[in-house]
Amino acid sequence: QVQLSESGGGSVKSRGSLRLSCARSGYTHGGYCMGWFRPAPAKEREAFAAIDADGTTRYAHSVKGRFTISRDNAKNTLRLQMNSLKPEDTAMYYCAAEAGWGMNDIQALSASTYNYWGQGTQVTVSS
Repeated sequence: QVQLSESGGGSVKSRGSLRLSCARSGYTHGGYCMGWFRPAPAKEREAFAAIDADGTTRYAHSVKGRFTISRDNAKNTLRLQMNSLKPEDTAMYYCAAEAGWGMNDIQALSASTYNYWGQGTQVTVSS
């Protein structure tokens, strides 16, 4: 089993920055693809950033250029640096993981691909 635990959420003003972390524990052997999700209209959760086990990254258009996903494999940690935050970025942010070394673009940004989920961390951006 894999457990995920997010941290780093909070409240920030528009154009501010936050950094989220997601610690992966439990069975950590092998490669894991990981992603960050948040609720979106007409979707339970929408992926906006994903990273393969080999470091390949993918971003949704809404966050490209503002958010950076990274991973520290030695510490089994996923990170998300969020800059230039907007009020519409306000949401509960979830990290997710799925065993494997790589995914295609559709798989990487699809919630149904991932079997392991954290509890979420709230991000609130005020204007």
